[in-house]
Amino acid sequence: MSTNNRTVRPPARLVLEDGTVLVGRGFGAAEDMIGELVFNTSMTGYQEILTDPSYRGQTVLLTQPHIGNYGVSGEDEESTKLWLSGLVVREACSRASNFRSGSELHDYLEQHSVPGIEGVDTRALTRRIRDHGEQRVLITRDMSTSEADLVAKVKAAPRVGDVDHVLKVTTPDVYQWSKGYESEFSAPAPFQPDERFHVVAYDFGAKRNILRSLVACGLDLTVVPADTPAEAVLARKPDGVFLSNGPGDPEVCAYGIAAAKALVEKLPVFGICLGHQLLAHTFGGKTYKMPFGHHGGNQPVIDLTTNKVEITSQNHSYAVDEDSLPESVVVTHKNLNDGTVEGLRHTELPVFSVQYHPEAAPGPHDALYLFKRFVELLAGARA
Repeated sequence: MSTNNRTVRPPARLVLEDGTVLVGRGFGAAEDMIGELVFNTSMTGYQEILTDPSYRGQTVLLTQPHIGNYGVSGEDEESTKLWLSGLVVREACSRASNFRSGSELHDYLEQHSVPGIEGVDTRALTRRIRDHGEQRVLITRDMSTSEADLVAKVKAAPRVGDVDHVLKVTTPDVYQWSKGYESEFSAPAPFQPDERFHVVAYDFGAKRNILRSLVACGLDLTVVPADTPAEAVLARKPDGVFLSNGPGDPEVCAYGIAAAKALVEKLPVFGICLGHQLLAHTFGGKTYKMPFGHHGGNQPVIDLTTNKVEITSQNHSYAVDEDSLPESVVVTHKNLNDGTVEGLRHTELPVFSVQYHPEAAPGPHDALYLFKRFVELLAGARA
């Protein structure tokens, strides 16, 4: 229902595990869902964020105050569904204006059973997460249950690190991906190699634009489930292996670490995000939970091999402990905001990784060169 062209939305509550309860307006699905609250600083690209499997188990707060104004387009989906536990915004636009839009944000969330809440102080919430760390939250339209009971419900819910989210988001079957950049608005391909290579990509929660970027660089891509044994990958005789992004604590993903340990001795390997963290564990390193992670399209990173700075797209709550790394693994990239590890390279094996998203959907295209670097690594191994 609307009054004066403004949608009237039902009251809803955002319940934090620290006991804070905020009242706003519900939109999207009329569901009760609990997730760990993280803030994302991207100014655009909310649909790519909504469909990023790495957000499973998390409730996303968008710091951009006005969300939904350009609607929803199937061309911008990064997976087949919405994975997050909820969406928190200052204002959810009720009517989109964009020639590419096929539906409204409210309908999109409702279709995928994801609740949203608007009309809360997102700046104050962002400061709370920044100062005190990520915490579990509940979005509910239940206005009758006591605040104490709702807070108790939130505290009883599992944290992101308590669950293996990867097996919930990975593909159930092996498949071939052959599509490069499909949109007229996509970035140009980093380059076209003189020869083709076959790469097996582990799907720990891979975004479509990662697969598009690999194909755009001339790679023939086979995507396999996250728990695929290394022997099954080697039987396909690939030229290299790609380890994708994904949700949750890398230590929970023991099968991924085990596969990577066997593969790094045999083939060139490139990992991003969760794949980067798994490679750190493969070589004896450790990871730790960050206070509020990196979520957004504006993180500055320096490439220590070239001294060039790139603005990157990131989505992770865990980071590699630099002091835990062996001498055989060197840090190649660092975050200029907090000095955390953003890239690794093995000194003897053809293996490298980055913590951020070079495919950048949403985000800048500064890091697309990393796909070219991977192809050059494959060519060097074949020579």
